[in-house]
Amino acid sequence: MNKTTMLLGSALLAGLVSCNKSEFEGFTKSESGLHYKFFAQDEKGVKATEGDGISINIVYALKREKTDSVLYDSRQNSEDGSGVVRYILPKSSFKGSLEEAISMMSKNDSAAFIISADSFFLKTNQMTALPPFAKPGDKLQVTVKLLDIKNKKELEENQKKQEAEIAKLSESEKPMLDKYLADNKITNASTASGLIFIETQKGKGKDHPKATDEVTVHYTGTLLDGTKFDSSLDRGEPATFSLNQVIPGWTEAFQLMTKGTKAKLIIPSSLGYGPRGNGPIPPFATLLFEVELIDFKAGASQ
Repeated sequence: MNKTTMLLGSALLAGLVSCNKSEFEGFTKSESGLHYKFFAQDEKGVKATEGDGISINIVYALKREKTDSVLYDSRQNSEDGSGVVRYILPKSSFKGSLEEAISMMSKNDSAAFIISADSFFLKTNQMTALPPFAKPGDKLQVTVKLLDIKNKKELEENQKKQEAEIAKLSESEKPMLDKYLADNKITNASTASGLIFIETQKGKGKDHPKATDEVTVHYTGTLLDGTKFDSSLDRGEPATFSLNQVIPGWTEAFQLMTKGTKAKLIIPSSLGYGPRGNGPIPPFATLLFEVELIDFKAGASQ
């Protein structure tokens, strides 16, 4: 190898190192401008790709000179309380995007990435303007732990399994309700919608709440098997809410009551949380409520 070749090789190596140098300590910069730092990495593992279903823990923070400002932490704010965010990995929304970052990861990898806040808010999230806490040129540090990856075939299989389980729950609701009614010798007829309303204490007066009124009530909710999922009595104070902002079974039931009325409500899932359920309430669950109407007043104008 002659001297010229050696010099050219040194220059190319220096250029490569320069391209990979990040202005953020401990990070490496990719050609697309993405800054990354891995805490755990399976370099031989299968990487996430567009269209895969991913499960992650994720923290977003605005980069600041002294202390980064945390905007979101899935471990504290996830929709189902599990701390996990699940979604289908979309196509990269810009060079150096979060989607590009996650596509560098394998299952059980954890890493931090620094991306353009402008592009994240305006391109990834398609906002029309930056949020008030961000300014042009800001950077976001996104810390990710990739918990699971499911390819398209696995997603389809999971979907079929879930649909089968939901269908089974749907088919079992009526037999379970019929058994509960028979075991408890309940013969009260249901309303046209399917609500079973059993008055246990007569109220006072003749006035009933309207569908838009605000009511103050005590209640305890259980499943057919006796599992308690909520109770204002346990909290030691009644609940107040508008009747047009609750499940249909409650909207209907409280309009049948006057102040002081106590009742038992048997609410089929069609008047409750339906095929999706809600937190501790599973899909296609019939709900039982012991309720008392303490007071009501006209709701705020819409």
